[in-house]
Amino acid sequence: MSLLQLLKSVKASPVLESSISKSDYVALDLSKTNEELNAIDVSSSEILEQYINSHKQKHSAKVAYGGYIETRNIYQRSTYFRDTNPETERNIHLGLDLWIAEETPIFTPLDAEVHSFKNNTNHGDYGPTIILKHNIEHIEFYTLYGHLSLASIKNLKVGQTFKKGEQIATLGDASVNGDYAPHLHFQIIQDLQGIAGDYPGVCSKKDLEFYRGNCLDPELLLNLD
Repeated sequence: MSLLQLLKSVKASPVLESSISKSDYVALDLSKTNEELNAIDVSSSEILEQYINSHKQKHSAKVAYGGYIETRNIYQRSTYFRDTNPETERNIHLGLDLWIAEETPIFTPLDAEVHSFKNNTNHGDYGPTIILKHNIEHIEFYTLYGHLSLASIKNLKVGQTFKKGEQIATLGDASVNGDYAPHLHFQIIQDLQGIAGDYPGVCSKKDLEFYRGNCLDPELLLNLD
């Protein structure tokens, strides 16, 4: 069985509180093709948060979500991603974002073990990050949770275990989460390539084929559409 087949068959718990129903979610387009974004300063976490909150209010939603394999301009504000070559500029998002308030609790969708964690402090990076390891039917894979609160990693230990549906973290605000509007970056990773506490969540056009194969669609676990 492949990881793709496994993820299609497994029953996962929500990563946000189960009291938030599917009708409380609204899709959000932050791609460079969204012309509405041309009128706002997406380099400002405050202004982008206002835009996202307005989008949620317009649709009577609690959570805005989206972004898997989405080409975005918002990373141009950071030298960590920016590149003059369009083939090697990192601007394609590899996870799925859930935009909701800071301090929102985050839960593991499956039984898990803490693989690693780290505070990734580059401008535009994840901030506090947790990577969980899962082993189901002898298939090992990982889920990454970025833009968390500092408290989420304060007393965490590598090898610590969590049961499906157990709280693992809370979301951070712009002062600690890489300077973004509060949100969860959720990513499925097949092979961590020896990396701990971090993994690319944004890739270039040149590397997209590899990362699309190694970072499967988070919808396989989140089932929001």
